[in-house]
Amino acid sequence: MADSPVSHHSPESPPDQEANSNQRAQMEQAYQQMQRKMRMSKMSETIKHKIMVLSGKGGVGKTTVATGIALSLAKMGKKVGLMDIDITGPNVPKMMGLEGTELHIEDGQIFPAIGPHGIKVISMAFLIEDPDKPVIWRGPIKLGAIQQFIGDVAWGDLDALVIDFPPGTGDEPLTVSQTLPNLDGVVIVTTPQEVALLDSRKSINFAKTISVPVLGVVENMSGYKLSGVASPSAEFSITGPNGVPISIIASEDGAWSTTLDLFKFGGGEESAQDLEVPFLGRLPFDPGVVRGGDDGVHRIVADPNGETARAFGDVVENILNSLENRNSHNVKIT
Repeated sequence: MADSPVSHHSPESPPDQEANSNQRAQMEQAYQQMQRKMRMSKMSETIKHKIMVLSGKGGVGKTTVATGIALSLAKMGKKVGLMDIDITGPNVPKMMGLEGTELHIEDGQIFPAIGPHGIKVISMAFLIEDPDKPVIWRGPIKLGAIQQFIGDVAWGDLDALVIDFPPGTGDEPLTVSQTLPNLDGVVIVTTPQEVALLDSRKSINFAKTISVPVLGVVENMSGYKLSGVASPSAEFSITGPNGVPISIIASEDGAWSTTLDLFKFGGGEESAQDLEVPFLGRLPFDPGVVRGGDDGVHRIVADPNGETARAFGDVVENILNSLENRNSHNVKIT
């Protein structure tokens, strides 16, 4: 008599395996989100000040200003983090000389790259395999990436976290303002020309709408300085923008200098006064900034005692004063 057929079944049938696998994935995702929220809630204890850097339009040098603020703070001996939240056009690693850096991940946390003066840097550029390939993401995917940048990065203890945004007032600044606890305020970057000033006003009003304090306005590319040597006490003229002659009087030792207002002058300060927010200062139009951005050596690093570095130092001092004078925060970076 033939043996009765014996059926050999695995403990779980394929549908059961798939269901359990999906359940495990959901539980893992929920656990990661819980861990992220816990880390976010602790950021108020580990990061003293969180500063957003915004511009109403592109091309005003916002990333240059954000990196300059971070470097100036670090030069003062502060522990600084720099978060490049521009998902589709991240340029911070290039400006900081960190292109090609591979990030270290351990226990579900991303460890930032270390830049000049010990600045901790995180950027989408570190996670893109092909830098020439565009990042084409809709809002919800951007939202998830930003939340990971905030909650999954091992920032450690910082005196300041500087956050660089893409131009405009879209998903990124709104998401950060709703996700990152206790933001200290926004620095608005503009240039003197009228079109940029119109957009900077929108950024200021955006910050007021989402109840984030405006620390002040920075006027970038504000004048191009010319200097030289002539005969002692010589009087002469040079041709300025639009062919307008500029009178020059050399000093007793023959040194002379003048500033050309390539993009007008004083508009950033005027906007700040009109909208009753602090004016943080002017940064010169400096071709060395362009070369430094391309070479990965910021002007502050290449020429730490130069005019641009001194101007950034003045801006940062005014930011610290603005932080100190805020009614809702009496803590000063020390």
